[in-house]
Amino acid sequence: MKDNRTSHCVLRRIGVHPSEAMELFDYVEDAPLWMKNVDGQYQWVNLPFLLNYGLEDREEVIGRTDFDLSSPTLANQYRLDDSRVLKGERILARVELVGRFDHTARWCVTSKVPLHDSKGNVVGTAGITRPLKGRPPAIQDAPLSPAIHFISEHYAEAISNRQLAGLCGISVRALERQFLATYHMSPHEYLRQLRVRMSCSALVFSRKTLAEVASESGFADQSHFAKEFRRVLGETPSAYRARFTRVFE
Repeated sequence: MKDNRTSHCVLRRIGVHPSEAMELFDYVEDAPLWMKNVDGQYQWVNLPFLLNYGLEDREEVIGRTDFDLSSPTLANQYRLDDSRVLKGERILARVELVGRFDHTARWCVTSKVPLHDSKGNVVGTAGITRPLKGRPPAIQDAPLSPAIHFISEHYAEAISNRQLAGLCGISVRALERQFLATYHMSPHEYLRQLRVRMSCSALVFSRKTLAEVASESGFADQSHFAKEFRRVLGETPSAYRARFTRVFE
């Protein structure tokens, strides 16, 4: 495990041994709960979380990320949310799709909060989700779904707001308004962040050059790729690759 202090520090601040308090969360039926570090790696999950993904042991999850457990579409949304939470924002009672062990997804109500160390620094995120009771959202209640699905499959291509609006059956202005209300960013910014996130896998698990990764991820050139990568993740693609290469060696 990379660092389990992410979840433990909060409980120690109030004088509670982590294992004693966290054991209770195993008995919260059908309510997956998790804690991650700043890199999005799971540091602790409860029993309902394991059951949701068809796993038997916490060690199967610790150190892994959403991309190991969910589809790219869902995983990227989770990571975009984590980025907001790591800046101190709380996401409360959000209705969203959560992946399951059978590669399906169900509508859930999810809340996520930042985790702080004894000095007040954000050192990770924690979240909990429950299945949505009653009628699940209809297509008209989630007008951006066609756009999100299209972006996830064509993120390396040139995509216009007019094109996305047409897929959703709404005006360009309505599309931009919906994106801002739902994801707190424009469609263009969502696409740029997704491209950066999708490039991470190639950086870690392939020997492709930075220019090749940039091109395959939808960036104009290596310089543009490096600039956007640093803006979103706070380091260069080369530094990111070197850091994770050391972990896997």
